[in-house]
Amino acid sequence: MEEKEARIILKDNQKAGIFLGTGDENFRYLKNLCPAEIFARGTEITVRGKAADVDFTLQLLESLIDIVESEGHLAISDINYFNNLTQKGEKTKHQDIVSGNILNTARGKAVKAKTLRQKKYIQSILSDDVVFAIGPAGTGKTYLAVVMAVGALRNTEVERIRLVRPVVEAGEKLGFLPGDFIVLVNPYLRPLYDGLFDILGVDITQRYMEKNIIEVAPLAYMRGRTLNDAFIILDEAQNTTPQQMKMFLTRLGFGSKAVITGDITQVDLPKEEYSGLIEIQKILGQVKGISFEYLTKDDVIRHPLVQKIINAYESYEEAGN
Repeated sequence: MEEKEARIILKDNQKAGIFLGTGDENFRYLKNLCPAEIFARGTEITVRGKAADVDFTLQLLESLIDIVESEGHLAISDINYFNNLTQKGEKTKHQDIVSGNILNTARGKAVKAKTLRQKKYIQSILSDDVVFAIGPAGTGKTYLAVVMAVGALRNTEVERIRLVRPVVEAGEKLGFLPGDFIVLVNPYLRPLYDGLFDILGVDITQRYMEKNIIEVAPLAYMRGRTLNDAFIILDEAQNTTPQQMKMFLTRLGFGSKAVITGDITQVDLPKEEYSGLIEIQKILGQVKGISFEYLTKDDVIRHPLVQKIINAYESYEEAGN
């Protein structure tokens, strides 16, 4: 097999430092990941090995350097995502994914799409009034929905945000805990609060909640209400029954937008109950103005082990366990 050597030169030492990562974390990760040998010296990256392995590694490194030069940072999640794309033979550039900031968080961090499916998900929220986002944990389903809701509120496209979750005990009984209903239900709603705190900050979130501009509530609180001029997010929708899903969708009023998120592989309903999120795909799959976006393990933007955990569970379940 033909041997090959190639070099890539980064623009300056600062870009090289970002590419290599803190304590060379990114580079060590890449050395274990790439099929060809890679060496770094100053701003120069040398790639050596079999021709096919070198070509693959060069394509991956060029994609990652594109992120460094356009964004000024590089994360392990970026490396994993573009490694998956390269393995599939897709020559996607970072600029094909990023279409500008959605908004900045309370700490000034820019929020952008990080994968092609995330970009498509965001575009669907902008264009359609009802969007279903289905995929595993860590793909940004809920976080991006909250980001888009805050963006719509800031742009006066809606007057209020409503975030709801079905209250289903995932193998844990909370009924014995002391305190009133809100205290008992709060663990279910905490992830929604965390997203708001990250994007708006605690003070602004609390101020908006006091003025009822933002409401975080169990799904049952939506019964009998019509929600006009609101951005409504139903999270963990795999734990709705068909009746609850119908109830929620028929709350939608004029000038409102709804995003429904969930992971159909993690249904916590009793065995005799059928998931409303699974059923609704058959009912509304062909209705115009409603879109279904499917995120996968490739879109996981968490610790690299999360993707491996999802892979392991899929293999286990495919084996008939």
